[in-house]
Amino acid sequence: MSSRQFKLGAFLMQTGHHIAAWRHPGAQADAAVNFRHYVDLARRAEAAKFDAIFLADSVGVRNRDLPSLSRTARSDHFEPLTLLSALAAVTERIGLIATVSTTYNEPYHVARKFASLDQISGGRSGWNLVTSSGQGEAQNFNLDEHVEHARRYARAAEFHDVVLGLWDSWEDDAFVRDRESGVYFTPEKLHPLHHRGEHFQVRGPLNVARSPQGRPVVVQAGASPAGRDLAARTAEVIFVAHQTFDEAQSFYRDIKQRAQGYGRDPDSVKIMPGIFPVVGRTQAEADEKFARLQDLIHPVVGVQLLSNMLGGYDLSGLPVDGPLPDLPETNGGKSRQRLLVDLARRDNLSIRDLYLRIAGARGHQQVVGTPQSIADQLQQWFEEEGADGFNIMSPWLPGGLDDFVELVLPELRRRGLFRTEYEGRTLREHLGLARPAHRAAAARAHAVEEESLRALG
Repeated sequence: MSSRQFKLGAFLMQTGHHIAAWRHPGAQADAAVNFRHYVDLARRAEAAKFDAIFLADSVGVRNRDLPSLSRTARSDHFEPLTLLSALAAVTERIGLIATVSTTYNEPYHVARKFASLDQISGGRSGWNLVTSSGQGEAQNFNLDEHVEHARRYARAAEFHDVVLGLWDSWEDDAFVRDRESGVYFTPEKLHPLHHRGEHFQVRGPLNVARSPQGRPVVVQAGASPAGRDLAARTAEVIFVAHQTFDEAQSFYRDIKQRAQGYGRDPDSVKIMPGIFPVVGRTQAEADEKFARLQDLIHPVVGVQLLSNMLGGYDLSGLPVDGPLPDLPETNGGKSRQRLLVDLARRDNLSIRDLYLRIAGARGHQQVVGTPQSIADQLQQWFEEEGADGFNIMSPWLPGGLDDFVELVLPELRRRGLFRTEYEGRTLREHLGLARPAHRAAAARAHAVEEESLRALG
């Protein structure tokens, strides 16, 4: 029995994470615009005591030339903060994490929306801070070309600092709302930001009070050198893709060391790789489930998926059974391109082999097996410094999530690796993250303590 327990997120991707999930007979084909589908999934994940549900997002449509073949364009899906605000009303304990880019948003908007979700949900929100990677997104925001990679990360770092500053606009007890005296808030406990930086000029204050968990949890997903450094400085949860245990362990140790370099407790950063589990009661059953999904992939869709994930490099004119060519450096997502190129070279994969390999997990770890074999891998990664938890990427929905809950979770609980009941009510409590002190209040308390020590000495 393990003395430590890991964290689990339910990464909800419309019909499921496999590229052909929408064609699976057990999938909800109209999931992208079916609110009741998401209500059902959120309640299933909450009943299973997942730490959080997680929603990805982009602000553009990809693969516009493949509308009849693929749902990978995400051509129709809910805006995640709107969806999570609605789900907050029909759930009670599970965390609610949404992806919002720093590239094509403004800090005040993001700070206000997540603070509102945190209040609505009673302290259960989390912000997955990303930089946009798609050329199509740029063209929706007055640009012809996508913002250069290094500049995206510089903007993201300042964006994060502004948002955190806005979340500290009000101290916890600033709003007294005293009817008798007529005092609504204490002016001394209001802290406008007055930020002037390279990318942003934001006066503040935010017009939302501080939440039950202090502020939303900050999640980060980059694994490039710039992404790692941003994550080590800012993230409380890191969602990342790894192909091997050695990669996972190396990343884990690197991030924890970088976090220490920023004066942070390494345990204040929870690393949660994505895992794509296809579960069967026997190995043969799991293999058959996976083969059924793979058979639904249209080759054109597979090539387009791979092209997108390689930073927009067009592979459509190349022999599908030939090798992956040498690729120029991309202005898109660098870490995922590197991961896929390394995978193709290491395993001598053709273009077809590579798109089949990533069609389910898109570069994340793919596990096809029994509850015992899947639990073995999760346990190894957790106990040998590869992960603090996992983001579960169900192959199709709702059936893939049901398989994990009904078959794998009992095995994890038998080993003492996952909770049977929630220990708290906020997302921070679920994840074992401290409630952050308000910076001004903490500074004031520190000054009082220093003065007391001087008086004694």
